[in-house]
Amino acid sequence: MTQATRKLTFEEYASLDAEDWARLGLPEGRCEFVSEWELNQLPSESEPNDFIANLLMVLLANCGVAPLRLIRPHSCEVEVEGHPKTRFPDLVILREEHLSLTQTRLFIRLHMAAPRLVAEVVSPGDDNRKRDYEAKRDQYQHRGIPEYWLINPTEQSITVLKLEAGEYVEHGVFRGSDRIESEEFKQLELTADQVLNAGV
Repeated sequence: MTQATRKLTFEEYASLDAEDWARLGLPEGRCEFVSEWELNQLPSESEPNDFIANLLMVLLANCGVAPLRLIRPHSCEVEVEGHPKTRFPDLVILREEHLSLTQTRLFIRLHMAAPRLVAEVVSPGDDNRKRDYEAKRDQYQHRGIPEYWLINPTEQSITVLKLEAGEYVEHGVFRGSDRIESEEFKQLELTADQVLNAGV
């Protein structure tokens, strides 16, 4: 955790730009807002996780599910309920209306439409698994994000959750040559192997 140099309300945090971050002595890079005195500076992504997120961006664009500029790995901040109050998913598929945010800070607030999809690449370890499969699942569900993918290289699986009546239900768990089925992107032609093992 990084201690803020002064009390920073969430609304003040939400309005920061690059110059404000430097002026206030806040850490560069991605941070989650925890409290008025506390920001969680996220570590750099591991190379394997970074590769999978970037590969998925290219594969999804090639499948025609969304224009490349709407698919954002590691760069979109999403306001959520609970603690922390913001998350940086490994990959986000934006809506067209979010593009105007890219002119300043790609930060999707609660009053804005939810992104179409978020994906997390699950890192090894019980704490990482619990965070992605439980804490983030609850936050993304309450945020109303239609689809959440859990990409687990250790288990060689991709779990697709879809939102039904405000709750995530398992749409499918895909491995190997299984074609990934998506309710949000029915035209998707992509296998679990293409995502998990292209760089092997």
